[in-house]
Amino acid sequence: MTTFVDEVILHVSGGNGGNGCVSVHREKFKPLGGPDGGTGGRGGDVILVVDGNTTTLLDYHHAPHRRATNGRQGYGGWRDGPSGDDITLSIPNGTVVQDMEGNVIIDMVGLGTRYVIAQGGRGGLGNAGLASSRRRAPGFALLGEPGDAKSIRLILKSVADIALVGYPSAGKSSLVAALSAARPKIADYPFTTLVPNLGVVQADANRFTVADVPGLIPGASQGKGLGLEFLRHVERCAALVHVLDCATLENDRDPVTDLAMIEKELDAYGGLNDRPRIIALNKIDLPDGRAMSDMVIEQLKEAGYEVYPISAASREGLRELTYAMSRLVEQARADAPVEEATRIVIRPRAFNNSGFTLENGRNEDGDEIFIVRGEKPERWMRQTDFNNAEAIGYLADRLATIGVEKALFAKGAKPGDEVQIGIDEDAVAFDWEPSIEAGAELLGPRGADARIDDADYIRSLSVRVESEIAEESEEDDE
Repeated sequence: MTTFVDEVILHVSGGNGGNGCVSVHREKFKPLGGPDGGTGGRGGDVILVVDGNTTTLLDYHHAPHRRATNGRQGYGGWRDGPSGDDITLSIPNGTVVQDMEGNVIIDMVGLGTRYVIAQGGRGGLGNAGLASSRRRAPGFALLGEPGDAKSIRLILKSVADIALVGYPSAGKSSLVAALSAARPKIADYPFTTLVPNLGVVQADANRFTVADVPGLIPGASQGKGLGLEFLRHVERCAALVHVLDCATLENDRDPVTDLAMIEKELDAYGGLNDRPRIIALNKIDLPDGRAMSDMVIEQLKEAGYEVYPISAASREGLRELTYAMSRLVEQARADAPVEEATRIVIRPRAFNNSGFTLENGRNEDGDEIFIVRGEKPERWMRQTDFNNAEAIGYLADRLATIGVEKALFAKGAKPGDEVQIGIDEDAVAFDWEPSIEAGAELLGPRGADARIDDADYIRSLSVRVESEIAEESEEDDE
């Protein structure tokens, strides 16, 4: 059964915003008190959080689809709809978030680091929020915006100070168990370790982490064995410790050739040449192991390596090795650049930025069309209820304010030409009729209400109300 997963594809979706409400305030003797429809609630966000208690991406391997809840529709009486609930996804420290093209979105390092990976959609304005001096009684509201939906790749790269590398069964897991409280699986057959193991080591006042990486074999950088799957877990380390088996029973192996092979695979993988190296000659508790250690130790020192004969089983030489690793970690931390305070850089858009582009294109039938692209017009399109003529007219007004109609004239568009907003499956196409207010012939001036604007109607309504009050008073007297 799988217990460790360090790479998954995750599908995340923010919640949709709630629709705005169309409502007119009513109370006794005031049947037309004006629009009072509230705004829809905001959709929930999907948030990634680095959690120290999470060490694997296994949960997302079994359940790769995560979605926040939607916002609710607004209510009458100027009441906004409830917002959707955010969902928080716990991920291990050192998780790299990429898009599906392999571009890094964020490197999640540091406990408590948070990142909103999918934002919820904004709620649509109710008709109370759309009222103005020109539009006193809007008969429409805006729709809520859909939340962000995307697929991402999560790749875990262990955050460890020291990485132990070497052949299978070289004693790396035994060394982690001897240096720390970690208890990895240990056995006398190759590839006992199938996942990286982390241990915390204390050397006087210095505390650091050690990672036991599954054994490397020739061709690991090309995918043989388990090396390619787990070499990424040594990328963040401050130093490498080569654990060399001095008591191997294979005739074609010895510590020097093992070291050369591992270095070749690390070089082929790339990005690790600047890491300092320490060599641990393991299994000197065995007679053959001690003899082999004595044979190669001077040769390795002449090559420029720090060499420490050890035995993970008897703990011989571990104190010296521990303090050597501690010195390298301290040096790496001292050389690390000081993080600057986060600075917010504001880059305002150009003053004359129209917020859209207009291009020529062709529809499925091959006919020429005009395509409008831009954050504003595409967002406004998603907010529009195309079953409401007044809402369509409001969209036309908004497009005119940013110059879409003028741009169409400049492009040579004629009445009846097809205009499309957006290019995705949610794009909307319509026949362009310049300077025509949608629904004007049916509704009068857009956003107006004849019952409110007509003074004669208001006077007749007042007379009727006064008459009803007089009749009620007469009934009470009787």
